[in-house]
Amino acid sequence: MDNKPQSISLFELNNRVKSGIRDLFPDAYWIVGEISEMNINQSGHCYLELIEKKPESEQIIARAKGTIWAFTFRMLRPYFESVTGQRFSTGLKVMLQVNIEFHELYGYSLNIKDIEPNYTIGDLSRKRQEIIKQLQDEGVFHLNQELDFPTVPQRIAVISSETAAGYGDFVNQLNNNRYGYAFKIKLFQAYMQGGEAEQSIISALDRIFEGNEIFDVVVIIRGGGAQADLNCFNSYWLCYNITQFPTPIITGIGHERDETIADLVAHTSLKTPTAVAEYIINHTLEFDTYLDELNSRTITVATEQLRTWKDETNRYSRSVTSLVKLRMNTEQQRINSFGTSSRQALRRYLLKNSQRLDAVSNRVKANLSHFFNHGRQNLALTQKNITLLVKSSLKDEHKRLERFETSNHLLDPSHILKRGYSLTFRNGTLIKSAATLTPGDVIETKWNDGSATSIVNQTNPTKASND
Repeated sequence: MDNKPQSISLFELNNRVKSGIRDLFPDAYWIVGEISEMNINQSGHCYLELIEKKPESEQIIARAKGTIWAFTFRMLRPYFESVTGQRFSTGLKVMLQVNIEFHELYGYSLNIKDIEPNYTIGDLSRKRQEIIKQLQDEGVFHLNQELDFPTVPQRIAVISSETAAGYGDFVNQLNNNRYGYAFKIKLFQAYMQGGEAEQSIISALDRIFEGNEIFDVVVIIRGGGAQADLNCFNSYWLCYNITQFPTPIITGIGHERDETIADLVAHTSLKTPTAVAEYIINHTLEFDTYLDELNSRTITVATEQLRTWKDETNRYSRSVTSLVKLRMNTEQQRINSFGTSSRQALRRYLLKNSQRLDAVSNRVKANLSHFFNHGRQNLALTQKNITLLVKSSLKDEHKRLERFETSNHLLDPSHILKRGYSLTFRNGTLIKSAATLTPGDVIETKWNDGSATSIVNQTNPTKASND
C-alpha cells in the first residue's frame, strides 16, 4: 500500500487561489485606506501600499498593495488634486474602487480603477477640525495673537525659500517703499512644500528662537502654488509651535481660497508676501503719521499757551510797573531821610570817639617803645653769652689737637727707627710676618740711618743674604 501524500505544485496552488478569488470577488469594490507608501516608476505606473489603523491606538490592523496603471493614474491624479486641493501623496486617507487580483508570481494586490475625492475632503476637514479643537482645548490657539505687535517693526525674520518668487517680491516691496523706511531683513531658509516642509519650518523657528538676535516680527511666506502644497500648514505640530512662539508671526502663504490652520493661529494672516510687506510698511506709516499729528498738536498747544502766557505777562508787567514806581518813590524818600539822619549820627559818633582814639594811640606808642628797649637788652645779653661759649669751645678743641699731634709724633715710623728698630718691606708693603715670605723674594730693610736690600734664601727662609 502506497502511503505517499498527494501534492500539487506551487503554481497550481496559486492558480487555484487566483480562480477562487475571481469567483468570490467578481465585481469592483469601494474600500477605504490610508496611503502609507507611494512609488511612481518611469513608465508612469503608481504603486501604493494601503493600510488601516485602529482609531484609538493607531495600530495597523490591515495592509495591502495596490496598483494604478499609468493610463488610469494620468486621469485620476489631476482629478483628485483639483477637487480636494491636496497633493495625492502619503498620509492621505482615500476611498478607492478596486478589483481584487491574485497573480501566480506576484501574489495578492488591488487594481485601482477609481477614486472618490469627496471622501478625502471630508476626512481632511474632520482632521482639520480635530486639530483646531485640540489647540483650543489646550488653551494655546490664541497665544500668538495675544502678543503686542511692535510699534515700529524694523527687525524682521523671514522663513521662506531663498529662490521663491514670493520672497523676492517681499524683500523688493520692503526695500523700495515710497516712504524711505529702512528694515533689517534676515532669511531663515526652509522647505515650503513637500514632506519635509513641516519639520523644516519648525527647525527655522527654533533657530530664530535660539539665536542671539532679537526680532520684532517673524514672517512665514511662500509664493503662489497649488492648493495641494499647503497641507503642511495644517499640521498640528507646526501650528502648535506657532502658538508657542514669543514673537508675533505674520503668514503670507500665497493662497486666496482657503485659510490654513497656521493662518488661524498666527498673530496676523495675509494672502500674499507683498501684502505682508505692505502691512509692515503701513504699520510703520501709522506710527510716523501719529508722530506728525502729535508734533502738530504739540506746536498748536504750545503756541496757544505761549499766547496766553504773553497776554498774562503783559498784564502783570503793567501792574508791576505801577507798583514798582510807587514803591521806588516811597523807598527813595526813606533813603533820603535815612541819609540825612545817618550823616548827623556819624558826625556825632566821630566827634565822641576821636578823644578815645587819641588815648589808645598814645598807649600803643608807649608799649611799643618799652617792647623795643627790652628786646635790645635781651639781644645784647644773648650776643655776649654766645661769644663766651664760642671762645670756650675753641679753647677745648685747640687742646685736643695738641694731644693728637703729640700722639702722631710718637707713632711716626721715623721716630721708632731712631729708637734702634728697623722696618722690612716687600714691593713697598710692610712685612709683618716671616710666614708670608717665599724663597727668592726681594726685601728692603730700613734703619734710622739707611737701608739694605736682601734676597730670601731658598733653603732657609729666615736667613737673608746681602745683594
